[in-house]
Amino acid sequence: MPITFRKSFRILPGVRLNINRRSWSVTLGARNGPRYTRSSTGRDTTSMNLPGGFGWRSTRTRRRAGE
Repeated sequence: MPITFRKSFRILPGVRLNINRRSWSVTLGARNGPRYTRSSTGRDTTSMNLPGGFGWRSTRTRRRAGE
């Protein structure tokens, strides 16, 4: 079983800093409303929980400068 590391810090109400072994990300939004996450790896994710255990997610990868 691989060893994993993941930690999440609440910076302000509705703002979280998420850190794992390879990258970090900032999440804006409430638990029950829409959320926007921007990762250091170039991934932008917009997500929302819907009633009944359903969820919606849209992920986009930014191009790095010089590529």
